[in-house]
Amino acid sequence: MKFTKMHGIGNDYVYMDCTKEEPENPEELARLVSDRHKGIGADGLILIKASEQADFEMAMYNADGSYGKMCGNGIRCVAKYVYDSGLTDKEELDILSGGAVKHLKLTVKNGRVEKVRVNMGEPILEPAKIPVIGKGEALIREPVVVDNQVWEMTCVSMGNPHAVVFIDDVDHLKIEEIGPKFENHERFPARVNTEFVHRIDSRHLKMRVWERGSGETMACGTGACAVAVAAVLNGLAEREVTVHLLGGSLEICWDEKDNCVYMTGPAATVFTGEFDPEELKAGLNQK
Repeated sequence: MKFTKMHGIGNDYVYMDCTKEEPENPEELARLVSDRHKGIGADGLILIKASEQADFEMAMYNADGSYGKMCGNGIRCVAKYVYDSGLTDKEELDILSGGAVKHLKLTVKNGRVEKVRVNMGEPILEPAKIPVIGKGEALIREPVVVDNQVWEMTCVSMGNPHAVVFIDDVDHLKIEEIGPKFENHERFPARVNTEFVHRIDSRHLKMRVWERGSGETMACGTGACAVAVAAVLNGLAEREVTVHLLGGSLEICWDEKDNCVYMTGPAATVFTGEFDPEELKAGLNQK
């Protein structure tokens, strides 16, 4: 099977062109290729498909094989892949992911995509639609007990659920301990991505993210969008901010006119190759 390894500010996935033929059991395939010791190594697998509703469809699977409706960094890389590979010559694209169509504008230099601006749609704040168990129209600075400690979270969906927590120090946070406890907390029926955020000033936010199904990642595009929305709702930031993640920075704008969140950031190709899924499976099964 042929693949391309790509990343958006360090959020890396294995990409496969499935416009003509799709692999069987993508959930298992995601687990095989994502293993960083015995596989290719990635935060997950993204399949690029043909679509009747849009120019292309993106199907995203986390490192544990679970399906994800949306990946902000991933969709930018899909746009770069289809343009750089000659699957399209459009510099504006519609890509379907998780049942929702996103509109993307490509910045092209010397025939290659350098960065992409994505209309990520309107943020969802209603608890039942995120989903998160809670009362009211939105959960802003909502107390939640995790690991015998009371935290304040602001919950947002950008096509997938996010709990945004503002803290003073993200650098020394033991995210590998607290992250899984948020992810699997009883208040999140579909699990949750958790962003721990330090406010630098009204235009700059610094975050670390624990993604459901993948653990801590270098970046999360939908998470950065959720962080920007949460910061505005908490009176901590302007509507246009730079979100600094471990792998780099994203420009996020929550437009007051159309209520949509726009994300701009780079996309990069790392390498291409081929793999035999049976050999990967055999390797992972070795004790």
